[in-house]
Amino acid sequence: MQFTMGFIFLLLAPAAWAAGISVPAAHDIPPGIPLEFLFFAATLLGVALFHRHVLPIALGGLAVLIAYKLGFTGFKAGAGFAGLIAHMAHESVLLGNLFGLLLGFALLARHFEDSGAPDVLPRLMPAGWRGPFVLLCLIFVLSAVLDNIAAALIGATVAASVFRRRVHVGYLVAIVAASNAGGSGSVVGDTTTTMMWIDGVSPFDVLHAYVAAGVALVVFGIPAALMQQRWQPMGADFHAASKIDWPRLGIVGFVLVAAIITNVMVNFLFPVAADHFPFLGAAVWLALLLGVPVRAPEWSLLPDAARGAVFLLSLVTAASLMPVEALPSASWPMTLGLGFVSAVFDNIPLTALALKQGGYDWGFLAYAVGYGGSMLWFGSSAGVAVASLFPEAKSVGQWVRHGWPVLVGYVVGFFVLLAVSGWQPHSPHKAAIAISPAPTF
Repeated sequence: MQFTMGFIFLLLAPAAWAAGISVPAAHDIPPGIPLEFLFFAATLLGVALFHRHVLPIALGGLAVLIAYKLGFTGFKAGAGFAGLIAHMAHESVLLGNLFGLLLGFALLARHFEDSGAPDVLPRLMPAGWRGPFVLLCLIFVLSAVLDNIAAALIGATVAASVFRRRVHVGYLVAIVAASNAGGSGSVVGDTTTTMMWIDGVSPFDVLHAYVAAGVALVVFGIPAALMQQRWQPMGADFHAASKIDWPRLGIVGFVLVAAIITNVMVNFLFPVAADHFPFLGAAVWLALLLGVPVRAPEWSLLPDAARGAVFLLSLVTAASLMPVEALPSASWPMTLGLGFVSAVFDNIPLTALALKQGGYDWGFLAYAVGYGGSMLWFGSSAGVAVASLFPEAKSVGQWVRHGWPVLVGYVVGFFVLLAVSGWQPHSPHKAAIAISPAPTF
């Protein structure tokens, strides 16, 4: 546990500094912490301090990490360039999906803005703070059937339109939290829950995560909606469009339906294949290209979107290189702590370690590692995706300062779930594979 607390301190130090929180001196850091964590913390600190140079900082930090692991420690898959190639092959599907979604939704967002629908949408939403809150609820529901990255991008795109790009940072944090919470109880809503399902965990054993996620949604959603309402009301001074471009809006709907169908079919019918090809990103791009004869996208957006995607993917790749090789014994306090760890560390290897170890209540784990990443913008792929649309979200200090309801929601939701269902570990799931396997074809 000393090791775990040590690297939590190191990686949260930039956030604490930006938020004006005093931290211990360097000589107070517990010993034995791998240098990879120091390199990653330095990279995050550079990103937090120098917003105008984030791309070279992120790429430089990744290069230093790779060089260090090539020369000294090796990778999880092996030493040298062979280990690096194997590691990148393992991460390629996640990175490919994220890259495809970031670029695809940059074009889709412009389609949606140009359709005229954002001018009409405020009329269909409840008045006052309830409008922003309903939007968060819709993101939550959508994330249960659609990958949480895509759900967050859709929510951020709609918010950018209906609030005329004046989206409060606290509301951006809530969009990410809603997408992560909404996917936590569904085996097709988040990469981590899909991993559990493929490993033999029953979909019903993660379903109770929605008890905690639903409570958290209310706890963080209402304050975030009030923040946004004070910052920029939904449709306060807007006039509804006189004409909607229905073909362009149809393309938006077609792309979203294609993404949902692809995600559900691949995860239910071909879950093993999902580890070998970025189906979701490819589906979004195929649907966009099929719509070109009807309405061409704004291709000029791609260079800027690509630069932002490269920056964000470099941070995701760096996080995947962090050496967490073991976890303490499974318990509800440990699972609560993993939620905070997932805010600064890739939740995919955390989930893989937990599955290997066993002894967890999978609903608690799904909620912790899925929703916990919302507490910092680089803690989840959904946060990374939203930050690509709103650069102001890349400020760690702003995220922590205005996103405090998400932290409160995490803790309250966790303890409500603990009170309602209690800690019920599902360690026998490996033995149950022969009885109720995840479908593979």
